Amino acid sequence: MDREVKALIFDLDNTLIDTSRAGALAIRKVINTPPVVSTSELLKTELGLDDDTISSICDKFKQKLFRECFDPAAGRSIHDVRVGHWEESLRETVGSVPTPSLAAQCYFMWKNSRLEVLSLSPQIRDLLKQLRSRYKLLLLTNGEAQTQREKVQTAKCAEFFDAIVVGGEHAEQKPFLSIFTLCFNMLGVEAQDCVMVGDSLDTDIQGGFNAGVQATVWISSTGATVPEGSVKPDYTVQTVLELPHVLEQLK
Repeated sequence: MDREVKALIFDLDNTLIDTSRAGALAIRKVINTPPVVSTSELLKTELGLDDDTISSICDKFKQKLFRECFDPAAGRSIHDVRVGHWEESLRETVGSVPTPSLAAQCYFMWKNSRLEVLSLSPQIRDLLKQLRSRYKLLLLTNGEAQTQREKVQTAKCAEFFDAIVVGGEHAEQKPFLSIFTLCFNMLGVEAQDCVMVGDSLDTDIQGGFNAGVQATVWISSTGATVPEGSVKPDYTVQTVLELPHVLEQLK
């Protein structure tokens, strides 16, 4: 291409950090972490439940998390909403929540376990250092502000980026043009100077397309192909570590 790439915009979850794996590990830790008091031990102590029933409660929580729609205007914090997921999962499985604090204990144990395993791998840290010597880098992540800021802080992302934008802190998130325009302005570049990198076709790739970036790079960790009718990324890779090969093609 004739136009030089000046900036790279990265998604966070399942692009730079393996959030899906962290969530799964947190659930397993919640169930299987003796002798430290775990959610499994809490539920066994409070309700006398067997392992299959506890696994069912955790599965229900995961399903509610996956379907979650958080609206800060509703007056509930993200913590309240997710404690509510545990309360509902308990009621649906065993019919009651015996103590008001039990669901909150389950939630904070899950949350803290997940944060413990969220990190940038050494290979990705090295990649970002290498890229930042040549390009401006911006982290653009959708999601509830406090939750995403906690991930950013835990993964120690700040040192690798010229700017960090959390969608939940703005009126619109990816794939809307307004948040991409904000990013371009923060970096002092135009859309055609940028490459968008992310794992979501609906938000990252569609957003980059809407904004008119020079190229979009889809992270398809499973090697899946683009579904029929979906927006088409310019490049598809299985890991962000393949990005330098894409950038070579854009020169």
